[in-house]
Amino acid sequence: MDRAQELNGKNTLPELLFSACKTWGPREALREYDRKSAQWQSVSYSQLATRIDAWRRSFAALGLETGDRVGILLPNGVHHVCADMAAMANGLVPVPLHAIDTPGACRFLLSDSGARILVTNRRSRWEQIRAVPEGELALRHVVLTEEENEESDADRLPLLPLANFLHLGEAFAGEPPLASDPEAPACVIYTSGTTGRPKGVVLSQANIVANVRATLHCVSPKVGDVFLSFLPLSHMFERTAGYYLALATGCTIVYNRSVLLLAEDLRQVRPDVIISVPRIYEKIYGRIRKRLEKAGVVERTFFEWAVQTGWRDFARRNGIPFDKTGAWRDGFVRAFVLPKVSQLLLSQFGGKLRIAISGGAALNMEVAKLFCGLGLPIIQGYGMTETSPIIAGNSLEENHPDTVGRPFRGVEVRLGEGDEIQVRGPSVTKSYWRRPDAVEAAFTEDGWFRTGDVGEFTPEGLLRIKGRIKEIIVTSTGEKIAPTDLENALETDPLFEQTYVVGENRPFLTLIAVLQGEEWKRTAEGLGLDPQDPASLSAPAAKTLALQRAKAAAKGFPYYALPRAVILTLEPWTVDNGLLTPTLKLKRGPLSKHFAENIEHIYARRGQAS
Repeated sequence: MDRAQELNGKNTLPELLFSACKTWGPREALREYDRKSAQWQSVSYSQLATRIDAWRRSFAALGLETGDRVGILLPNGVHHVCADMAAMANGLVPVPLHAIDTPGACRFLLSDSGARILVTNRRSRWEQIRAVPEGELALRHVVLTEEENEESDADRLPLLPLANFLHLGEAFAGEPPLASDPEAPACVIYTSGTTGRPKGVVLSQANIVANVRATLHCVSPKVGDVFLSFLPLSHMFERTAGYYLALATGCTIVYNRSVLLLAEDLRQVRPDVIISVPRIYEKIYGRIRKRLEKAGVVERTFFEWAVQTGWRDFARRNGIPFDKTGAWRDGFVRAFVLPKVSQLLLSQFGGKLRIAISGGAALNMEVAKLFCGLGLPIIQGYGMTETSPIIAGNSLEENHPDTVGRPFRGVEVRLGEGDEIQVRGPSVTKSYWRRPDAVEAAFTEDGWFRTGDVGEFTPEGLLRIKGRIKEIIVTSTGEKIAPTDLENALETDPLFEQTYVVGENRPFLTLIAVLQGEEWKRTAEGLGLDPQDPASLSAPAAKTLALQRAKAAAKGFPYYALPRAVILTLEPWTVDNGLLTPTLKLKRGPLSKHFAENIEHIYARRGQAS
């Protein structure tokens, strides 16, 4: 059912939220885990409206003016929603910071945006940011949601515990006027910055509301559906699809306790909807495959039959060509095997999951076949921060996992020079924060936004992503490889925790892989190697086996896209060591520099051998 019409006449995100609070007052809006009481705590729509009003009065009491920026450095939760929605309702501009980002990166965003107030959870986080020497700050106040004592720091900047901050609002006379301009900024949200300093994307109220409305034309949750939120609210995908859309449609958002507890929370919360990146599905796929390695021949055979039968059924419903090998047994498998195997997968998500959305990167086709075949059709979409963010998406009615579906209603998509995907529509940003040069570079002369992605349309009109223009690897033999697709495939093997492929202007590809600790221990011992000895990572037997497993994981790729050399490590790539963006994407430039000596050694040695 298309619920977009319910949003008619509402042009800003606060209007969507306050309308929902009136309509679904006693219904549960938010749920989060309180560590002090060791219990889940719920907030109804009516209670949420009351809390947001209290935050609005407190912002007004501090003398913040229309257009002032509000830095929000908080984990997903009720406080984040209150700070964000109250700021917008008062005509302020939220600047969501990545909760796992480094102090230096947070300082840059606060300085670049000119934020007047920072809302964070602990004083220690602010002190780490304050200690960074670069970047002049315009802050006047810091609100601390988990502190109790009111103090001033060394620069005499008032530090306000939440209770004191809200007490200021209690004395504020009257009600702050509700901002209602749809063209006003809804946020300044910074891109990940894989190739340098991040840019602040200015998205208007109208941009995001248009994207919420367009998303509902594609996927419509039911009133009361439970969303489990675990992607950061500094990520536009989660903000639009997992926050604004969920609350506008009377759903319940439950905040994951931590990524480490995600598997447990899925089983305990039993969500109806999740918004995820492919890595989560790939990890579950990897766990299932690892479990099958220990199973007997009969169990493995029945599992594969179930996936094949289920995929053929899914493909028929969606008009996708499929392999008919073994189709003669589909009736038996469908009746006696598929229901039991499907339940094993669905139980990993709590047993109620109906809508599983994937975005942020390409979904590996083998992962898609398993999930879709076993009764959990992942809906893949595509977008950019600058487009609020979703450009195109599959749906429950038309789902081709090797594509990102049809362009959203109201969004125009064309292929420009070099088949670059270019976009125009109401959800596309008009500016970057204080960066007119970036606007000029991001748009064509006739006003289309350049995504930097290479794509193609299928005969049915579905959009397929072929890679990033700047990330396409062109080998010295002229072959072109999209590294992200290959890396996603490689990470379906449980041995490879993180992967990075290099080979630009080289005769072949080299795989650099962070190994999963327990799987490496088991593998090394099977090879007669000491897994604790760093030298074992360079052992010929380890490299040979890693390459064999890499080629097996990437069996669907052409021969020239298969790695022929490997560099193994146990040191993970993280935001803190500067090798991942806050949205957990590879920083290819820093990774290339980090492994430069190893890479040069491999190609120099192979060059001498030839």
